[in-house]
Amino acid sequence: MIVVSDTSPLSSLYLIDQLPLLPAIFGKIIVPEKVWEELLILETDFGRDLSALKSASWLDVVPASDAAAVLRLQRFLDAGESEAIVLAKELHADYLLIDEMEGREAAAQEGLKTIGVLGVFIQAKSAGFIAEVRPLMEDLREKARFHIHSNLFETVLRQAGEL
Repeated sequence: MIVVSDTSPLSSLYLIDQLPLLPAIFGKIIVPEKVWEELLILETDFGRDLSALKSASWLDVVPASDAAAVLRLQRFLDAGESEAIVLAKELHADYLLIDEMEGREAAAQEGLKTIGVLGVFIQAKSAGFIAEVRPLMEDLREKARFHIHSNLFETVLRQAGEL
């Protein structure tokens, strides 16, 4: 399975100590160079220890080749999202791991299948890697300052069989 990730899902899962869910569910995760640079900001600007992420055998950094496509997307998306979408398309990824709505919409227009961090939680529960989704979503809100609308929160709980 080929999975390319944007920055937000990786940084959010890192901030709530749930990065191991990604290799458990997907095996390898591929990120473009700009996403890797954005992740390193957690270390340089916020003093987080990224040594586990830097040495992760399940994470590969791969450059996106089509610079023109990246520039086209950067007219309305940030650099990490743009590179992630282009790289996912170039690699014929099974999934693009992305949370931001505009990025998800752009990815869908490019014919990509997307999954967000909340979808990762649902898959993790279904596969038996976690017992409950609710505490992880609460951690996302509190520790990662991840906005989850109350309707979406309930929808995810319903999908996870927790309502």
